[in-house]
Amino acid sequence: MNPYTLPELRPRPEAPASTAYLIASGDLRESANVAGWPTQEAMERAISAAFAEEGWTVVRANDVDPATGHGFISSQRMGLEVFTGIPTDAPLIVAEAVWQYSHHVLAGLRTHRGPVLTLANFAGEWPGLVGLLGLNAGLAKMGKEHSTLWSVDFTDDWFRSRLREWIATGRIAHDVSHVRTLPALPETPEVELGRALGAELLLDKAIIGVFDEGCMGMYNAIFDDELLNPIGIYKERLSQSALYAEMLRVEDAEADATFDWLTSAGMVFRFGADPATELTRDQVQWQLKMYIAAVRIADDFGVDAVGIQYQQGLKDLVPASDLAEGILNTTDRPPVFSRDGQRELFAGRALPHFNEADEGVAVDALITDRIWRAMGLVPDNTLHDVRWGEDYEGRFVWVYEISGSVPASHLGGWDHAEGWRQGEVFFPAGGATINGVSRPGEVVISRVFLADGILQVDLLRGSVIELPEEETRRRKEMTNPEWPIAHVVLHDIDRDQFMARHKANHAQVVYAPDAETADRALLAKAAMFDHIGVKVNLVGRVTL
Repeated sequence: MNPYTLPELRPRPEAPASTAYLIASGDLRESANVAGWPTQEAMERAISAAFAEEGWTVVRANDVDPATGHGFISSQRMGLEVFTGIPTDAPLIVAEAVWQYSHHVLAGLRTHRGPVLTLANFAGEWPGLVGLLGLNAGLAKMGKEHSTLWSVDFTDDWFRSRLREWIATGRIAHDVSHVRTLPALPETPEVELGRALGAELLLDKAIIGVFDEGCMGMYNAIFDDELLNPIGIYKERLSQSALYAEMLRVEDAEADATFDWLTSAGMVFRFGADPATELTRDQVQWQLKMYIAAVRIADDFGVDAVGIQYQQGLKDLVPASDLAEGILNTTDRPPVFSRDGQRELFAGRALPHFNEADEGVAVDALITDRIWRAMGLVPDNTLHDVRWGEDYEGRFVWVYEISGSVPASHLGGWDHAEGWRQGEVFFPAGGATINGVSRPGEVVISRVFLADGILQVDLLRGSVIELPEEETRRRKEMTNPEWPIAHVVLHDIDRDQFMARHKANHAQVVYAPDAETADRALLAKAAMFDHIGVKVNLVGRVTL
């Protein structure tokens, strides 16, 4: 007889026939969960109705919590508990109408044996599409098979036919004919340049400074050293507490000088009196101290790019990091000097910042910066959330947004930038965005991601277009009016092809002066990625 008390393993229930279980991963911030619940609830009713028309029942795996008033899974521990009540072989829906922290549900999804369907409404009011793409990228990273769907109202034929496919087979086969592997590259000056810069990176190496990993549950945004080091990139793991400590050392006069530089360059701040809901000068002062502190720490450690997580920990201490991040990514930026005032740091250039400490963005930003500068182009680049989109006059126009941090050059300069207060639901401490409308022009769009156990990059071309002021205002009001917006048209890639393929909630955007230059720069970028050992995928119409 065993003298020890053995644990009693909790049995999982049996899966009923023609039944799918539904879960919803939520935010770690309860204010966001409460605010987003009515939208989520409405979407779940539409999903249940769609399944019912196919003779299926949808069962919510957890009830609405009467204490919080919502049914989101709001922590990793809660996710583990919810999965104990789900049959391990049951068809499972992960439904997202809001931003979600993927790690709340990834542990349960990793071991779930039944077919998994990730699903979102195609709408702009809440970032459900962003959450869906982030979750899908996490599942791709862990090698977990899954299917994915999206719909405006869950009644269209496209959605219904693919829903029936998943019910019948447990899988959905999307059209990915727009993706091709990088062919043999032509012998051009751009290819020679890309290979030379790749050889330099492998030989001399680079460092990315990460102010705490794992922002907002983005498992897909963390790349292991064993994958980064072979391509010549190493991490300097920094703490956001060190960033805050350095901010406390920055003199008010230094932040004042930075503010004066921005306003002299034409940036306007929309100040109010109530810090709870309005932007104040004190909030901006802290943001400018963060900018100065980040540059000094980057100089201390000799890093080539820097990423601030912000959303956990730092958000409880200081206003939003976005203003600092956008300034960092702009070549024409306020000077920052060493603590003794003797040296201007990173003079005459942007210091690439990877928003939300997304290490896929880090790799992309670093390589883009080197290629564009070597070609004599403006290297200012940024990530955007793939937020939403609609047809406009016969073309599908995406809404790309990020929470306030874009290079001023993307808007046409500092005189086209406005500082609006961040929304109190996600940013209780406030802080200014760099708000505006991205100028029309040719862009290279990309994403570095992890799938099949290797680093990969998707390269594609697009155009940022100008829409009438009324349409721009409508799109901003349907998303986040305080955030900068880009009206993006992808080349030979429709909505559903992009959604089926894209392996991230983020897309990296950089301008070129014209289409021919954009094609040449993309070719150099492909050659550099290929040389350092990143698998290159060409998406849509790409001219090599």
